[in-house]
Amino acid sequence: MTQPLTVWAVTEGHIGTENQARGVAEALIGAGAGSVPGNVSGSVPGSIVVKRIAVRAPWRWLPPALWPAPLMALGRDGDALEPPWPDILISCGRRAAAPNLAVRQRSGGATLSVHIQRPYLPSDRFDLVVAPQHDDLHGANVHITRAAVHRVTAERLAASRRKAGQGAEPARHAVTVLIGGSNRRHRLTEAIAARFAERLAALCRARPVDLRLTPSRRTHPAIVRILAEKLAGTGAEIWDGSGDNPYFDWLAVADTIVVTWDSVSMTSEALATGKPVYVLPLEGASRRIDRFHAGLQADGYTRVFDGALDRWDYVPPDDTAAAAAAIRARLRARGQAGGAMRSG
Repeated sequence: MTQPLTVWAVTEGHIGTENQARGVAEALIGAGAGSVPGNVSGSVPGSIVVKRIAVRAPWRWLPPALWPAPLMALGRDGDALEPPWPDILISCGRRAAAPNLAVRQRSGGATLSVHIQRPYLPSDRFDLVVAPQHDDLHGANVHITRAAVHRVTAERLAASRRKAGQGAEPARHAVTVLIGGSNRRHRLTEAIAARFAERLAALCRARPVDLRLTPSRRTHPAIVRILAEKLAGTGAEIWDGSGDNPYFDWLAVADTIVVTWDSVSMTSEALATGKPVYVLPLEGASRRIDRFHAGLQADGYTRVFDGALDRWDYVPPDDTAAAAAAIRARLRARGQAGGAMRSG
């Protein structure tokens, strides 16, 4: 019997990057919701260890390419990266790339090094880089995805629908709204939020709609307040941040999903449902994110939200499973069907 692989999912703990690293790790070993590790077709037996690193001063103020000893740059308030080394390390986010390479070096190359997103380091130093199309990164060891990888699977969505007790089509149209917030490139202003809420309220008045809105950590409280005020009396449900996040459950039961423009991750997760996905433009511009949305619209995946609820069909991108398959191909090339905990 092959020995199970140990997989580290390494990020700074931001929900967007962690979900990407964990999603690929889960697809690799078949450990998503509703499955047993190693039981998914093509998966390998193994276990996942989530590592949330913290970069200490002065290194957090410098580009990772300038860190002479990346593992020494990690602070005690985060998880340590120390032996025994994993068989596979999957990192996501700019600051996790250099520690990934450091582990690869310390393990003597035994740890398979996988980074998600553009690493801002030479990509050929990794065993594999999983980069979305809008990152415009190419190379022999670069696996290109259409959208972002994520943790949304058909099994997880089905489990959420069963939990919600929705075995039949609901009489009302379920609309789930995924709300991000302002970042360095885009701004979700109070004026945009007010106009958006007015359009959502008009939808609720025009037809039977079950409206659910889930803010993120980046959603400013003023934006949530405006949405709540404008949608008062419509029956809209807005997650207040208490208790478990209903994010996956509300994706699962949605007939239509609306996502704010700032989040590539949430848009990609919404597309995994196969349901119509609208995007809400924000102020500002980002070459990467704007290219991402323009490509999805051109290919018929998404549309800009204008207050209507149309229906269209598409085949959801299967990026996460494809990324896991690319990792398995590199394991096979190594002759590594299973692995052992590494020391070093």
